[in-house]
Amino acid sequence: MTRLAKLGFINTSRTTMPVRRRIRSRGVPTALAGAEIFCTGDREEAETLAGYLLGQHRLAVLDGTTTEPFQASMHAVRLRDVTLAHLDYHHAARLDFAATGDHYTVLMPTTGLMECKYDGTPVTGLTYQAIVVNPRTNLRLELSFDTPLLIVRIEVPALLRQLARMLGRSVDRPVRFAPEMLLTTDPAVRWHGAIQLLSSEVMTPDSLIQQGIGAGPLEELVISSLLWVQDSNMHHDLTDVSHTGGRAAVRAAVNYIEEHLADPITLRDIAFHTGRSVRSIQQAFHDDLRTTPMNYVRDRRLERARNQLADALPRDGVTVTEVAERWGFNHLGNFSAAYRKRFGESPSQTLRR
Repeated sequence: MTRLAKLGFINTSRTTMPVRRRIRSRGVPTALAGAEIFCTGDREEAETLAGYLLGQHRLAVLDGTTTEPFQASMHAVRLRDVTLAHLDYHHAARLDFAATGDHYTVLMPTTGLMECKYDGTPVTGLTYQAIVVNPRTNLRLELSFDTPLLIVRIEVPALLRQLARMLGRSVDRPVRFAPEMLLTTDPAVRWHGAIQLLSSEVMTPDSLIQQGIGAGPLEELVISSLLWVQDSNMHHDLTDVSHTGGRAAVRAAVNYIEEHLADPITLRDIAFHTGRSVRSIQQAFHDDLRTTPMNYVRDRRLERARNQLADALPRDGVTVTEVAERWGFNHLGNFSAAYRKRFGESPSQTLRR
């Protein structure tokens, strides 16, 4: 088993299903070349398998655009909460979603044209304009002939956690992005850079991700880039965050915690390094994050522990005890109980999966 295969929600082994005539997939990024999910000439099969990535939909193949037989292929790699995929129908096609899945999806045509009805509003996807799809969106995609898609899928809880860290407060409403994402603007350089770094880390044998180290920070970079670049109902909050009051104190405290998460941290340490009193930092966390500073530290350490357990392969020799101690949990029973309460499974189940 490879590390990326373990992390994936889709089996990244090559399909063994026969295809009458195999048409070579076009424009598959080098990072995904060895991660074929399916290649099929069966429309229903393509509809079902692509549905695992995009959400349940109806696929219609539009005739008259080519004499070649229908074939669909998808390549994909998932870290934990971010998936990079390439989907190609080799035909003009229409995808109808009554409601898209519970995730955010960025659809980027690598060539061709994608006409959409997005909650009833026409929008267009081109090589220089991506479409950002919110969870549970009523969506119709019409892909012209020769319109493969590069797709980034982001899970909702991960985006909300990252946004809360960036804001220094909890997020009290769903995040809704504007659908059209222009890829030629100066801010879009951040998005391109994050995707290029993700691709490089996936395909480099000695990269941090392949060694089970860097998936979490890289995912946070991709998510942060989308939040900064794309207009949304939370974008003004991000670009105009107040630098006074409890919110500033929480941002300073979160930054300190992130930098010292593997070190012993006390409430007095947090207060001292943010220039606040213990009482004021407690109040700021209560008001903005609905938690206490030390509960926040515990939750972030649990997330880091889960990342390490999820990344580990049998050959690494990683143990639950070792991971718990690394992240400051010296009582294994308490660690296991807190872990199960937060993630719905035991640490050993995560490690074995």
